[in-house]
Amino acid sequence: MQIVDLEQQLNDFDINARKSALTELAGLVQMGEMTLPDAKPEVNIHFHTFFSFNAENWSPSCVAWEAAKYGLEVAGIVDFDVLDGVDEFLDAGELLGIKTTAGFESRVYVSEYSDKIINSPNEPGILYFMGQGCVKSGPESDGLRRMAKDRNIGVMQRVNAYLGDVSLDYDRDVLPLTPSGNATERHLLAAYDRKAREVHGNRAAEFWAGVIEMPEPEVSTLMENTPAFHEKLRAKLIKFGGVGYVQPENSSFPTVEQVIEMVKSIGALPTTAWLDGTNPGEADMMSNLELMASKGVVAINIIPDRNWNIKKPEDKALKLAKLKEVVDAAKHFALPLSVGTEMNKAGLPFVDNFAAPELADYVEDFVKGAQFFYGHTLLARYADLGYFSPAVEAAFGKDRKAKNQFFTKIGSSAKPSLSLYESLRKHSGKLAPEEALWLVSR
Repeated sequence: MQIVDLEQQLNDFDINARKSALTELAGLVQMGEMTLPDAKPEVNIHFHTFFSFNAENWSPSCVAWEAAKYGLEVAGIVDFDVLDGVDEFLDAGELLGIKTTAGFESRVYVSEYSDKIINSPNEPGILYFMGQGCVKSGPESDGLRRMAKDRNIGVMQRVNAYLGDVSLDYDRDVLPLTPSGNATERHLLAAYDRKAREVHGNRAAEFWAGVIEMPEPEVSTLMENTPAFHEKLRAKLIKFGGVGYVQPENSSFPTVEQVIEMVKSIGALPTTAWLDGTNPGEADMMSNLELMASKGVVAINIIPDRNWNIKKPEDKALKLAKLKEVVDAAKHFALPLSVGTEMNKAGLPFVDNFAAPELADYVEDFVKGAQFFYGHTLLARYADLGYFSPAVEAAFGKDRKAKNQFFTKIGSSAKPSLSLYESLRKHSGKLAPEEALWLVSR
């Protein structure tokens, strides 16, 4: 089979097809028929996969393969509300010999910010939040999945009532677009687009012109650019002010305390997220992170690309100043940085521009943050020695900075290999941190 065919097969909804394709590709590398580059000092530990939504429809296996082909120092996936891709991605990293991490993203309610918008636009008290450094798939996120499904169905029902004959059936029209039944708003948009073409054929542009209140010729042109068209539909139908939007109640989302407890119960790392510092809930990041750290947060996620890659000089200057503020606050509270580009919308880059002058002061922190997450993942997965393990707690106690330095050293020193994994498994549950560091560094 040709390489291009194997790469396409990596995104098959059938897990066995994906595994077979990746195994063949790895075999080509091992036989010297393909060469993968050495790792470079660039990281992305915030890829979404098709288990939530990836603009390229990439599976966890595909993300791992693309990361290996590029030469990322560390690659990581983060899917909305599910852990479905964790095992596949970490197994793919093991097969390809690359450093990998995995986790999930969700929205939570923060009572202390009930009157302030944090990082979810127009939704006071609602915070995008993450659990990273997960080491196995499992049912722990099922509650998040159910809540997300209920919200989606509520949105769909309201939009159905507005669109009339372009109505969706969730099970028939939406779920087949996902490999594990975890649909997002973007799947709804794709389904409505498809449904309108089915119902109205070559008059679909005329239908949408009435919906989004634009001249039909403009809509017809817009429909040729699917991502831009879907963003227009999203604003009109789903987001704040749209016909399908209802201001969420507290009960629409789990509390931040509940999700932190769940994340810790699976040995993963509670990670808060930051948008751009321009909303009231992010105006004072020292206070914000002090609160989050007191609740058990141990890291913070940021999306660098949207905080420097900006055309308007005044907007760019403001967001660069806010970026410095959040990085300084994270350092103050010893919260490692998780960075990435998401790739859950067309046009987002595969990896941040680590050569951009605007990011020069932060690149080392970005790379060290990813190494921290990988160090935890490696020891938690193979040696039962993760961040919250008894041996690590006994060695470092409440000294978060020393604990961070340990896992960062593990992550930077480790050279992924089957022999390393086997050595760690052989001593699983028996290693003290200094013994693990010796084993990984030798």
